[in-house]
Amino acid sequence: MIDNPHQVERLLDKLRASLPLIAAVTPAVAALIKQRGLAIHPAGKYQVISFDYAGDEGGIVCKLQLGPVDTPQVLIVSLTHLLFDRRGPLGRQIAEYQKRRVKRLRRINGPGGWLQ
Repeated sequence: MIDNPHQVERLLDKLRASLPLIAAVTPAVAALIKQRGLAIHPAGKYQVISFDYAGDEGGIVCKLQLGPVDTPQVLIVSLTHLLFDRRGPLGRQIAEYQKRRVKRLRRINGPGGWLQ
């Protein structure tokens, strides 16, 4: 088991209550956005408009609004591939979840296995 279901549910409740949140994407996600021909926000900051849980294998996933609110350009991405301000209200809890999940994925899949 990668995630503790009770911890994930508590974090999800807090994340949903804090919407919308602002996050930056990792370089890998930025490259994916460009590859798909979608507009990249100049500052690299995106609004997270929803959170969900994709099970133990997928973890917490986020829906990012890539463009103006009136456009349907969204991207679903794992919470582990986003960067949040650690000084924000949930920044430390998000960072702890990311660190714990990546560590467990590496243990199961080996180095680099969590990126696949």
